[in-house]
Amino acid sequence: MVRSWDLRRQARGCGARDVQDIYDPSYVKGVFDRCSGRYIAFSYACSLGFTERWRRQSVEALSPIAGDALCGYDLMAGTGEVWPHLFKAKPNIESITAVDISSGMHRRAMKRLHAMRSEKIDFIEDDVLESALPDESADFVISTFGLKTFNLDQQEKLASLTARVLKPGGVYSFIEASDPKGWGLRPLYLFHLKRVLPLVEKTMLRGAQDFSMIGAYCMNFGDIRPFAEKLEEEGLLAEVRPYFFGCATGVSGRKPESG
Repeated sequence: MVRSWDLRRQARGCGARDVQDIYDPSYVKGVFDRCSGRYIAFSYACSLGFTERWRRQSVEALSPIAGDALCGYDLMAGTGEVWPHLFKAKPNIESITAVDISSGMHRRAMKRLHAMRSEKIDFIEDDVLESALPDESADFVISTFGLKTFNLDQQEKLASLTARVLKPGGVYSFIEASDPKGWGLRPLYLFHLKRVLPLVEKTMLRGAQDFSMIGAYCMNFGDIRPFAEKLEEEGLLAEVRPYFFGCATGVSGRKPESG
C-alpha cells in the first residue's frame, strides 16, 4: 500500500484537502472529467498496451451466459473501452447500461468509440453506490479499472450492489491495476507509477496532475483480494486471477441459482 505522504503529496497537487478526499465522489468526478479528453491515449501508452489486453481477458473471465437478449451493467464504465470486447465475445448481448460519475468520460466514449452502437448502450451519470439499479435486473456485471477509486467501505457497498442487481445465475467480472508484491521487477513498476507518469504528465500535459493521481489510486488499492472476499460474503462465487505477475488482478464468478 502506498504511504500516506505519497497520497497527500499527490492530492495536494490536485487540490484535495486531505487523503480521504481522493475517494469523495465529487473529487473522483473532477479528476476523470478533466482526464477524459486524453484518457484513452494516455492510458494505452503508459500501460504499454496492457490495459487493452487486460480488458479482453476480463471479458474472457465471464462465465458463459445462457439465453438471448442479454442485458447487463458496466460499472465505472469510463470511456467504454470494454464494450467492443463484450459485443464480440457475447453476440447475444442486447443492451449495456453504463454507469459512471463522469459525464466527460461518457461523451468521449460515444464520440471516439461507440457511435455505431448507441442504440445498444444506455448511460447513467451517477455515483454508482447511490444509483437505484433494480434488483435482479442484470445477466452480467463488468467493471474494468474503476475499482481503485473506492476505499474499503465503498468496496463493501459495491459488492452488495453487485449481488443485488445480478439475476440468479448471473455472472460478473472485475479487473484492476494492482501492486505486484513479490515480483522481482516491482521496483521498476513502482518507479513507473511514482516517477514516470508524473513526469510525462508534467512535460506533455502541462502539469494537470490528474493522470498521476491514477497512479496514486493504483498503489493505494493493493490488489483485488479484499474485494473478492466481500463478494463472497454477499453469497457470490468468486475466483481471483493475477495478470502479468500481479500488475493487474481480477475477480470473476456468478450468483448461485435460487433454491
